Amino acid sequence: MPETDFFPLPDSEALIDHFALALEAEGRIVLPACLPAELCAALRGRAEAVEGGLKRAGIGRGRSHAVNESVRTDAIRWLGQDDPAEAAYLAWMERLRRGLNRRLFLGLFDYEAHFAVYEPGAYYRKHLDAFQGGGNRVLTTVLYLNPQWTPDDGGELRVYGPDDGFLESVAPDFGKMVVFLSANHPHEVVEARRKRYSIAGWFRVNAG
Repeated sequence: MPETDFFPLPDSEALIDHFALALEAEGRIVLPACLPAELCAALRGRAEAVEGGLKRAGIGRGRSHAVNESVRTDAIRWLGQDDPAEAAYLAWMERLRRGLNRRLFLGLFDYEAHFAVYEPGAYYRKHLDAFQGGGNRVLTTVLYLNPQWTPDDGGELRVYGPDDGFLESVAPDFGKMVVFLSANHPHEVVEARRKRYSIAGWFRVNAG
């Protein structure tokens, strides 16, 4: 049985149109909810279940990868196909990849994503997701998995423009999704005061 049979996904065409129009006009979009609540709840449960396998997040790739707690202090675990909820999420992001390629001719080649867990006091300083000199990450996605989040809980995503001017602050509310151009939008996660769960992902081009 396909994993999406466990978590029926929404009709995607109108939703992908909405993504494409916003990305073309603004380079970013914030949607309060775009995936079924049942899938988001299953992903939250999955994030809690795999906490024992989390690893301290680092910065950079390959030989330049290193843990640097002055920059980020979250912990991560990459998504895969073995769990139905993870597989359903990746299946929907594959639909989004194909749809955005048809509409915007972005040449998106694949998608990678990980759970990110911020313990109280954790943060991620301002940064860009597109690696310098690489340019393989084109679109950043974040899905938040935090029911009943309040302003006192902190942990907002602060998004900046290409000129480094502040654009908006996004609370990590349950089911909310953020998508933005990776090379155009520096961003940061301010200190969380309560455990904070999300899925961070990237659509990439084949950099050769």
